[in-house]
Amino acid sequence: MKGTVYKSTGSWYLVKAEDGKTYNCRIKGKFRIKGIKNTNPVAVGDKVSFDTEGQQGEEQQGVIKKIDERENYIIRKSVNLSKQTHIIASNIDQVFLMVTLNNPPTFTSFIDRFLVTAEAYDIKAVILFNKIDTYNEEETLEIKFLAKLYREVGYECIGISAKTGKNVDKVREMMLDKTSMFSGHSGTGKSTLINALEPDLNLKTAEISEQHRQGQHTTTFAEMFDLSFNARIIDTPGIKGFGVVDMEKEEIGDYFPEFFELKQDCKFHNCLHLEEPKCAVKEALEEGEIAWSRYKSYLQIMEGEDENYRIDNYSNQ
Repeated sequence: MKGTVYKSTGSWYLVKAEDGKTYNCRIKGKFRIKGIKNTNPVAVGDKVSFDTEGQQGEEQQGVIKKIDERENYIIRKSVNLSKQTHIIASNIDQVFLMVTLNNPPTFTSFIDRFLVTAEAYDIKAVILFNKIDTYNEEETLEIKFLAKLYREVGYECIGISAKTGKNVDKVREMMLDKTSMFSGHSGTGKSTLINALEPDLNLKTAEISEQHRQGQHTTTFAEMFDLSFNARIIDTPGIKGFGVVDMEKEEIGDYFPEFFELKQDCKFHNCLHLEEPKCAVKEALEEGEIAWSRYKSYLQIMEGEDENYRIDNYSNQ
């Protein structure tokens, strides 16, 4: 049988078959020893083939025997296992990154690393600035500055309030006929937004959000839901930090759209935008046409620096 993975608990996977029935499935042992360095060989969103077990009438279980090739996925370094990676979700049409100015703070280094990964796997990313009903005048100006920065790069930015419902209808419209992933730090309001989009999911998302708050230092798993307005949503655990995975230094600049656009104007075709002469990116930076925060994020990724240290002070977020 064929189906889609909707939930993972680490050893069991909830798979929805093509006929609409759901099965609790496990994986064959050999998936674990095929040199896969992921903490999760099967991810939410995966299309799989599985065999059923058990008698008719009993709660049927299954064994996943094959994972179809993924169209795309969002991947990051595992929090405590730097040599391993964690696929957050696969086969995604778009990802919404939830950002809050404070409570908890979201740094541009985190935003940029997330966007770079989305670019690398050709996934459309939309930035949702949540909790705009709670900001004072100065904070509102800061949000507008950030939104302008990312809009100029080419990203859609929407100011929302999951609590009051402001612009939730815009998000809902963008989700029609698509599989959308929602991500961000713990406490940015993912569960509240999901409740606003689909109130019937309240119990599930409340339980999930509590679990995330208790276990934010450990990697938990995403879950997909079918929504009543012909859309699918992948809710993900709160991400503390975002380690970029498996990128050659020569390609990192290509995942910063504003750098990629200027690349052809650099003197050297393989310019890394560091110390090379007549670098169009460095010139644009000096002219104020590229944001220093973006270039700083680029340098951090190039140097292999871990962005987590910026967030450790907010471990109780």
